[in-house]
Amino acid sequence: MTLRLGLGLPQMPQYDPRRDVRAAARAAEEIGYDSVWVFERTLFPREPLDGLYGVPGLPWPDFYRHCADPLVTLTLAAAVTDRVRLGSSVLVSGLHAPFPLARTLATLDAASGGRVLAGLGTGWSQDEYRAAGVTPHADRGDQMDELLDVCAAVWGPDPVAYEGRWTRIAPASIGPKPARPIPVYLAAQGRRALERLARRADGWLPVQLTGEQLTGQLARLAAATERHGRDAAELDVVLRVGVGLTDAPLPAADRRPYTGSHDQVLADLAGAAEAGAHEVLLDFQQHCRDGAELTDRAADLHARIRTAGL
Repeated sequence: MTLRLGLGLPQMPQYDPRRDVRAAARAAEEIGYDSVWVFERTLFPREPLDGLYGVPGLPWPDFYRHCADPLVTLTLAAAVTDRVRLGSSVLVSGLHAPFPLARTLATLDAASGGRVLAGLGTGWSQDEYRAAGVTPHADRGDQMDELLDVCAAVWGPDPVAYEGRWTRIAPASIGPKPARPIPVYLAAQGRRALERLARRADGWLPVQLTGEQLTGQLARLAAATERHGRDAAELDVVLRVGVGLTDAPLPAADRRPYTGSHDQVLADLAGAAEAGAHEVLLDFQQHCRDGAELTDRAADLHARIRTAGL
């Protein structure tokens, strides 16, 4: 099976959302990418309550100072494309009230002709949860479960009714409906998140894993899906990787996965595909100066990947 390829849309400070999002989305479709993707980061605290990814003392990167809204970015991309799927890796569930988010995703799917992939995660930043004011950080797992329930209800047939901790919907008609059942993809690292993924998701969204790491995580996921009477083969696996290309190969001791020469990056991608990734989301934006450089690199690496037979 040919490895599907997704492209991360430009959301960081060096990009112009008036121009670069639409240009990158159009280019992705013309080049032959299968999908375009966004991520979510809402603020850059001067004195954060958490280190990056919840690691104590790990500083936040400067590019988090400015990240374009993911749903606006996907809407811009939808308006100038016809084929590529529109994914999020990920929307942070606890930053959104369940009912409005379910309606927005349904509308975007209807407007795009059934191309939305709803990628969700519980996130890690207490600062973002506090600023959003939707739910306490400590309740993020419970709120994710409710969000999934609300989405299923809102996207399903009328009349819609739901009674939960944060959401109460009296019997009502709610539209527009999605063009088709929207696939739900989940990020998962901890035990509870892994069980949720195994129980009710259509796909998994790992980040920056090597082929060897992916193999180990897929073994854990297979055991979890079996506990819930499911087959792990039913789950789509979309791996997000930050690509950093260099003119010359990097020494093995200094190299992070998916960085280095084209040959080094291609070897990493081949390892991920062999381990079980069905699609790789290539995110160039951190290492590009502007939208033109991003689309040039996206075109070049796409061609090299296909030439390599991946």
